[in-house]
Amino acid sequence: MFGHLKKGRREMLRARPFPAGWRRVLEEKFPLYLRLSESDRRELEAHVQVFLEEKRFEGCGGFKITDEVRVVIAAQACLLLLHRETDYYPSLRSILVYPHTFVFKTRRREEDELTDPGVRSRLGLSGHGAVVLSWSATLAGAAEPADGTNLVLHEFAHQLDREDGAVDGAPMLSANGIRERHYRYLVWARVLRAEYERLRQDSETGRETVLDEYGATNPAEFFAVATECFFEKPRQLKKKHPALYDELRRFYRQDPVNFAWPASPEP
Repeated sequence: MFGHLKKGRREMLRARPFPAGWRRVLEEKFPLYLRLSESDRRELEAHVQVFLEEKRFEGCGGFKITDEVRVVIAAQACLLLLHRETDYYPSLRSILVYPHTFVFKTRRREEDELTDPGVRSRLGLSGHGAVVLSWSATLAGAAEPADGTNLVLHEFAHQLDREDGAVDGAPMLSANGIRERHYRYLVWARVLRAEYERLRQDSETGRETVLDEYGATNPAEFFAVATECFFEKPRQLKKKHPALYDELRRFYRQDPVNFAWPASPEP
């Protein structure tokens, strides 16, 4: 019963006319929006309306939440949802936005012992129930759609990864039946493990790569970094890492080469 009510409410939200002011924000602040096909723009707008209705935005460090802030973040987050069955990041309730970097206290585990809390400056953080973002970094990521760096895509890739209960670089893969699902996970694991190890080796030897070296941190960060590269440097990724590109294309059900910004010189 409740599932039918939620589905009906979301259908009503998606059918609402998209506010002209919100569309102007996307045209001015998120240039990748204009490179999408007409049908994809309409689908993205529909997802944004659901997302904004269901998620709570909170300003931190004196930052004020405006419609521009909400729409720019929502559009980038919802880009990852196009063409896919989605429950709109079901464990996510709040998006916390700081004006710039923020300080996050951490505990590091060494040899199974928790050390004293440390302090780290962060641009973004993705956890259970919340995503934390720097607005300056969010705006820069939206404005530069071909530099391979996008904070919102990165943190919301972590949210997709989290949907199966583990943040391990292996998100929930759609398939028809148990056998196909098993096969898809085997292929995903083989390809991404090999590409992760390749990035680790490239990072250790100082070899230039289209993927950001931060992806060598662990498999979860590799998936998030690969997602950024997939949407922002798809031509370079497809050329240099075709198997990885193909797995991401199957997962996201998109082919960003079709709407990518003109390619910059390749590393």
